[in-house]
Amino acid sequence: MRMKKELLYTTSYIGGQWCKGTNGTFDVINPANGEVLAQIQDGGSALVVKAIDAASNAFATWRTKTAKERSGILEKWYEFILDQQHYLAEIMTFECGKPLAESRGEVVYGASFVKWFAEEGKRTYGDVIPSPFGDKRMLTIKQPIGVVGAITPWNFPLAMITRKVAPALAAGCTVVLRPSEETPLTALALAKLGEDAGLPAGVLNVVVGKDAAAMGEVLCKDERVRKISFTGSTRVGQLLMSQSAATLKKLSLELGGNAPFIVFEDADIDAAVQGAMVSKYRNSGQTCVCVNRFLVHENVYDEFAQKFVASVSKLKLGNGWEDGVQIGPLINSKAMDKTKSFVADAKKKGGEILCGAKQINTHFYSPTVIGKANTEMLFAKEEIFGPVAPIFTFSTEEEAVQMANDTQYGLACYFYSQNVARCWRVAEALEYGMAGINEGLISTEVAPFGGLKYSGMGREGSKYGIEDYLEIKYLCFGNIG
Repeated sequence: MRMKKELLYTTSYIGGQWCKGTNGTFDVINPANGEVLAQIQDGGSALVVKAIDAASNAFATWRTKTAKERSGILEKWYEFILDQQHYLAEIMTFECGKPLAESRGEVVYGASFVKWFAEEGKRTYGDVIPSPFGDKRMLTIKQPIGVVGAITPWNFPLAMITRKVAPALAAGCTVVLRPSEETPLTALALAKLGEDAGLPAGVLNVVVGKDAAAMGEVLCKDERVRKISFTGSTRVGQLLMSQSAATLKKLSLELGGNAPFIVFEDADIDAAVQGAMVSKYRNSGQTCVCVNRFLVHENVYDEFAQKFVASVSKLKLGNGWEDGVQIGPLINSKAMDKTKSFVADAKKKGGEILCGAKQINTHFYSPTVIGKANTEMLFAKEEIFGPVAPIFTFSTEEEAVQMANDTQYGLACYFYSQNVARCWRVAEALEYGMAGINEGLISTEVAPFGGLKYSGMGREGSKYGIEDYLEIKYLCFGNIG
């Protein structure tokens, strides 16, 4: 299967122009078979500076457009994205390996943020403040923060872009986007569709390159960039925060996770298994909200494990282009090595392989369930980011909550119980930014996405998602009475 050339671009997009890089080229690889999909012009730090120049210049006029004018352009972008769903999904499946059905779903999901913020941009209301003084009137307005640096990961190469770029543009900001070098083709295709929709030159700039550290440092240290939005590892998020300190940037950081999935003794086990499947194995377990630890009450452990293993064993592994495939490849050899090391560690520390645990070809790893997991295993503290599900047991509600919270992360959590009082207690006690209660699929454009503790700061999506792209200005009118 060869990738079609529609929407296929291989250079950075800056100031409305396709710009060749200054650092040679790099390959984009199909993780399913190692095929070189395209050679990309490496933009590097020099083009990041050029993109900031373009975004800074464009901000002066983009910010003055009415919210309705910006909304109209975003609505067209949304329509163009959906119109090209087929080609965008193809590009994603080729460059990140996820099954084609998942890629099609991501196009719709990613487009939903453009639609949502096209509307939400028209609702960035200020307030009239009741004045304590008879001769003064007080109010607030909201204005765009300025140039935004957006740094996005490979695992959702479309949705992680629109979730950042759409609210920024709707608010009146301009953007310099640095997508992952693993999946630059989707980002460049989105830029082309934005151009077609009428985004003025310099409003959205995309710089592609291999040197993520150097490119990120330029975005952080340039005082014209007023906000950084990043999705990725906690370690890199901490580095970006440190590098942004001197220029006091506003930051939105969506970082690592260690999601627990609790099955209480009063849970609907069949529903819990269904929720476990969608919350664990989507994109081969390579999502930040994928379950990292299954915590199952000792009285229902056998029933849950048996039914869960039966469902996992039916998952079809293969190239994302094949019909019915549900599990694609891991993104690269580093991800494979990490997955195997986690499984080896679990076996060494008493884990029981209930299914899977086999490497198949270079980047494929069979969906795996490990029983008798314990807190000495790497699973307990570190993010897996692969198709491996360890099952721990607990005895009491208090123990389950303690185990779930025993991590530096706090992004997503899930639990199943048919006891309403317990649902309220546990939801309030879990130290996470998002909770799925008798539900394994929680992401949507209308709800806030983000975490606590070392999982980051800020929220994306929902009515809250545009707030970090705005500054509140207080206006006081005197000598009125």
